[in-house]
Amino acid sequence: MIYVKNISYMFSHIFFMAFIYLFPIHRYSQKKTIAICFVSCTIMNLLDILKLNLFPGNALIYFFTTILQIAIAQSTGLLISKKRDSRVLFISLSASNYVIVGSITASILYILTGSVILALTGNLLMHLTILLVLYYKIGNIFHKFCERDLGKSWWELCLIPVFFFCSFSCIAFFPYTLYEYPQNIPVSIFLMITMLVSYIVVLRYLDSTNKQVDEYWKNVMFGSYIKGLESQNYLLKQSELNLKILRHDIRHYSMMIDSLIEQGEFDEIRNITGHINKVVNENKVDQYCENLIINTLLTQMVGQAKSFHIALHLDVMIPRKIPVNEYAFAMVLANLLENAVQNVKNAEPSKRYINGKIHCTEEYLLIDMENECEHELLFDSLTGLPISQKGKGHGLGMKSVQAFCDKLGGNIDCYCENNKFRIILFVKL
Repeated sequence: MIYVKNISYMFSHIFFMAFIYLFPIHRYSQKKTIAICFVSCTIMNLLDILKLNLFPGNALIYFFTTILQIAIAQSTGLLISKKRDSRVLFISLSASNYVIVGSITASILYILTGSVILALTGNLLMHLTILLVLYYKIGNIFHKFCERDLGKSWWELCLIPVFFFCSFSCIAFFPYTLYEYPQNIPVSIFLMITMLVSYIVVLRYLDSTNKQVDEYWKNVMFGSYIKGLESQNYLLKQSELNLKILRHDIRHYSMMIDSLIEQGEFDEIRNITGHINKVVNENKVDQYCENLIINTLLTQMVGQAKSFHIALHLDVMIPRKIPVNEYAFAMVLANLLENAVQNVKNAEPSKRYINGKIHCTEEYLLIDMENECEHELLFDSLTGLPISQKGKGHGLGMKSVQAFCDKLGGNIDCYCENNKFRIILFVKL
């Protein structure tokens, strides 16, 4: 029976590593991630030999080696994950509960049938079934759960797998196993079913909540887009009206110019033509790019900058159709430009400027922003992005930019030198 436990626990460690390999977003390369998982799995299997074979029946050794195995397993999940936060810990703790179901299944089958082959086969099939079902049914929810910048901690979610794991351990493994108290089998089965259903319900609820948040921000973006179109329509109507007035008055200007030519008043003629050119330039509607959504957003941001007397120098190269989501890209630009405006709007007039290069082609996406920054900035040690010092509820704009960049596999670099803040976002498409 001891070898049934050895093999069953080995299956659990292997499938645990499979869970934490498949569901979180990796920090390292595929080869390095697999190597880390392999080393952790080997160490946990050696600890199984220690507690099951070298010191069988020693409750103290069993307890401390199990605690050490849990620490190694959870540390591995955090180590290989790109974002080391409460969501990754939730996934690792959940993986422990999923694999413990296979171990309990092996124990139950062995107790009921006495067959080692049937017990281990059932163990393997249970592990494989749970892994495949969860990966194909809710794997995308896990990935979105990790990708999304939630703006708050989700440590309370970790209590769900912790309490399930403690319940399984007390009922099926420690201090007495199912082999010693087989009457706990019905309770174990019911608890396994409850856990699987609970996880699916919780994750689908989270997915539904995330979709509602996405719809909210889409509505905000559409609202901003509609306002931008209304603003552009108003400017076009005003420009059309002013140019109509100019065309109506042009014959009077022409008569005045003819009269001034006869009198030789060439300086006055230059004043009149200068006035006409000024009226024409004032009623010219600027177009920053061919993409309607991005152009609308940039028109709004230029207007906002002008309201604070900020010089906004833009180098824009964006075609009509772009290879990224237009609305997400527009939100990134809005966040970066708005942050820049907020930084310089109270600065001295000579320092109220923003330099921006915005290029989007089939090959790459580049956003390069620079502005004056006279106050000290704090940077996140993990992401390298500036941290908002305005308190709770602020700084979500930069998190949105980070999420956009991560989703496309790009890089963000930002720094503040000589009172100049610069942020560069580059994505190879």
